Amino acid sequence: MVNTKENSLLNEKYRPITLDKFVGNENLKKSLSKYLEQNDILNLIFYGPSGTGKTTLAKLIVNNLECDYLYINASDERGIETIRDKVQGFASTISFEPIKVVILDEADFLTIQAQASLRNIIETFSRTTRFIMTCNFIERIIDPLQSRCQVLKIVPPTKKDVAKHLHWICNEESITHEINDLVPLVNQYYPDLRKCINTIQLSTVDGGANDLYLKLDQSILVSSNYIDKVIKALSNKSKFNDIRQIIADANVNDFDELFKLLYERASDYLPGKEGTASILINEHQYKANFRIDKEINIMSLIQQILNNK
Repeated sequence: MVNTKENSLLNEKYRPITLDKFVGNENLKKSLSKYLEQNDILNLIFYGPSGTGKTTLAKLIVNNLECDYLYINASDERGIETIRDKVQGFASTISFEPIKVVILDEADFLTIQAQASLRNIIETFSRTTRFIMTCNFIERIIDPLQSRCQVLKIVPPTKKDVAKHLHWICNEESITHEINDLVPLVNQYYPDLRKCINTIQLSTVDGGANDLYLKLDQSILVSSNYIDKVIKALSNKSKFNDIRQIIADANVNDFDELFKLLYERASDYLPGKEGTASILINEHQYKANFRIDKEINIMSLIQQILNNK
């Protein structure tokens, strides 16, 4: 397996730098373009599933504004010290640009104390500094922060749009492929566009003489068939160890698709208790961000579902 002809990360190479190149969310792009024309923005919170472009959109905005900006990944720096030292320090400095912008990526990782401190900083420096936050779970952002921002949901592009975008990337990289080759890839990882692009890079083979072609490894594209087996087993009140074996045999490391389908098909295995299923799934999907062994986390969810049958 090889990287592409420039030996760069495709996900970074094709990260859009203008709004018109951002895939999907047409109405949102129209609103944001008005802000960019005015060279000013409101405080913003982008939320939605992983890989749908929240971070890309935040960086795109600051790159098209006359501004100084600070980027912080809150999954790495989640404590109140980060807010008091880095964020407040940046907001209090003198800038030669019209505005300053703070990007807090994955802000749902910030502690409650850090979020409370951030609220005060937003108010104190409202004349000179704007804030853009991204998160997967909007309910993890305290209400006082949400009320001080425009909260915008990033809606995943359609599967068709994702496939078209991947097709375009392959053509740009001169990777021989058929568009139908991309269908199982999109079905496997949708709506995570980033993961689709990374998989294309991993699956690009050098045929010699700079002849690149796409060869999707079935060990990478795990069939979603195991998810149907899990849901059927839950519906039939199968034993914990039987379901554990189904998941172990699938050799899955990422359970985002399982979380999604367990939510969508809750009525299949917990009829009349869909609300309970939703709460359990939400809790364990959030915990998955902190757990090293994600299989233990998913099996904990399975056991709680079985307990509610």
